[in-house]
Amino acid sequence: MSYQVLARKWRPQRFSEVVGQQHVLSALENSLREDRLHHAYLFSGTRGVGKTSIARLFAKGLNCVNGITAEPCGECANCKAIEEGHFIDLIEIDAASRTKVEDTRELLDNVQYKPTVGRFKVYLIDEVHMLSRHSFNALLKTLEEPPEYVKFLLATTDPQKLPITILSRCMQFHLRALEQSQIARHLEFILNAENIPFEPLALEKLAKAAQGSIRDSLSLTDQAIAMSNANITLAIVSQMLGLIDDNQPLELVQATAQADGEKAMAIIEQIAAKGVDWQQLLSDVAEVLHKIAMLQLVKTPTTEETLVHFLAKQIPPEDVQFFYQLILNSKKELPFAPEQRAGVEMAILRALAFHPKQAEKNSNSCSGKGYTTKPFGFSGYDSKTTKSN
Repeated sequence: MSYQVLARKWRPQRFSEVVGQQHVLSALENSLREDRLHHAYLFSGTRGVGKTSIARLFAKGLNCVNGITAEPCGECANCKAIEEGHFIDLIEIDAASRTKVEDTRELLDNVQYKPTVGRFKVYLIDEVHMLSRHSFNALLKTLEEPPEYVKFLLATTDPQKLPITILSRCMQFHLRALEQSQIARHLEFILNAENIPFEPLALEKLAKAAQGSIRDSLSLTDQAIAMSNANITLAIVSQMLGLIDDNQPLELVQATAQADGEKAMAIIEQIAAKGVDWQQLLSDVAEVLHKIAMLQLVKTPTTEETLVHFLAKQIPPEDVQFFYQLILNSKKELPFAPEQRAGVEMAILRALAFHPKQAEKNSNSCSGKGYTTKPFGFSGYDSKTTKSN
């Protein structure tokens, strides 16, 4: 048997197997149990969070041989056909490739025919926002008053592009991007079931890189399995994703706050040698600054003295806010830089040149002599001997 990618192999076959989205699942399960069914449902959310998977599960609940149920058996001919993707009364349409009004009219012509084997004829239209304006107009009347045996399940990543007349005819469910911890737990469950060894920190990096998408996390895991020969380690995942050492964003913030330009440029040189994503580096620096700001606000008692705790004590809160705003602005400007590394270097140089305290020193110095590079308010600290956060 040929290899099946994890995203397809582990597609949920029951509502209980869906990761997260409890607010959506509860509503759908209740409507199936109580037989309070709407004629049109709209599932929206970012990529890979379960829109079409949940729609297929709902179609299975509508057409299970054992009756309308929130717990389809998964054993009857209808359930198996839906799982295998060839149930004749579940019509899946990719709106991105069928945008013409002629395609929509052909679909609507078939609505008049009753289901062949199922209880309902279900139309699952993916990326529905890609339909043309004329296609939406053709769909309106049928979507408002379809035959009792027809259900429309619409899925989209961009609900803002849908006409309000379409939205008002649908029961709407927004699927949220998943938490990093939810994705990491799901990956751990799957890899244990697949008997593939892994390092927990590697899964955390994969979950973070997925940006809330279960499908993306599984695709990245497939890639990590291939690269690591089925032994997923932090080193392999870091190499695959072009990640940098967790200490380096911290050290870059420290060097910048100490006005140590030479050290900051040396750190950037080390980072460049790893082929880093420069946008991601700025995001990591912003994340460090956020942690520092939170530690300054919420002073939790701790005996732990990490570099981030040290920086929270040493850098004034107003300076943290200055750095944070500068980094966010630099992220916006980075695509316009002649070279991304140069854009990051200019961001750090700007922080050194325009820091509020540095500007105050400049105003007191002789005109034209530039700015001093002496640290402000820092005692010595050896990051190599202190555990990072």
